[in-house]
Amino acid sequence: MKKLVVSVLSTVLAFSLAACGGKTETAPAPAEGGAQGGQQEVTLKVGASPVPHTAILKLVQPKLKEQGVNLEIKEFTDYVQPNVQVNEKQLDANFFQHKPYLEEFNKGQNMNLEPVVAVHIEPFGAYSKKVKSVDELADGATIALPNDPTNSGRALALLEKNGVIKLKEGAGISGTVKDVVENKKNLKFKEVEAAMLPRVLEEVDLALINTNYALEAKLVPTKDALFIEDKDSPYANFLVARPDNKDSEAIQKLVKELNSPEVKKFLEDEYKGAIIPAF
Repeated sequence: MKKLVVSVLSTVLAFSLAACGGKTETAPAPAEGGAQGGQQEVTLKVGASPVPHTAILKLVQPKLKEQGVNLEIKEFTDYVQPNVQVNEKQLDANFFQHKPYLEEFNKGQNMNLEPVVAVHIEPFGAYSKKVKSVDELADGATIALPNDPTNSGRALALLEKNGVIKLKEGAGISGTVKDVVENKKNLKFKEVEAAMLPRVLEEVDLALINTNYALEAKLVPTKDALFIEDKDSPYANFLVARPDNKDSEAIQKLVKELNSPEVKKFLEDEYKGAIIPAF
């Protein structure tokens, strides 16, 4: 009986302490290196192409952590899912594309994703393992192009600028292979997913490759490209978000860091002109 009384008293005491225990509990300490001044940390999920986009995001990650933003980076090797997942709110933003591509994607997919800030320009280039100049292209040579409409048109416009073909007047960056009106060497065009272009380089005579994929394949655009877009290229890569979150505090903190002197210096030092700051 005595044991039972002691047990009951112990239980009552435990509940009494638990009821008053709110005063003794402390809020979990912020993670080391995290938000300062008791600020609650916010997670920001951003989809990105591996090079240079992920590298840039990783560079600013610690600075954002200090400001209470936990930047989660999800890598993609395609140009569709990053936009789909931002639209479906699986991601908060993405960083891989230029405005013409975004505009075309929004139109085709009935989305209204928005460019938030320009970060860098990746000059588009032409590469070959078989010839050292376009003059060496044989009759009937095969040229690989990106298969997405915007970058395909961009590639054809670059070929025209360098005298390889001629496009229908007014085609511009919206041109397709059907708009080629002069093709003196009877060149054949092979449309390939952008990420696959470096892999087919051995199989074709010339490939028009986005700089991020060229860098991944260890190509040096300023040395290896037969010809490349100049610094006046309008194809700046943007951070992209939704209308409902583009002005959020976390996104704006990311914007500030992406256009920081540290990012500019990183691009200039790391890529030696192959990637150019757009700010």
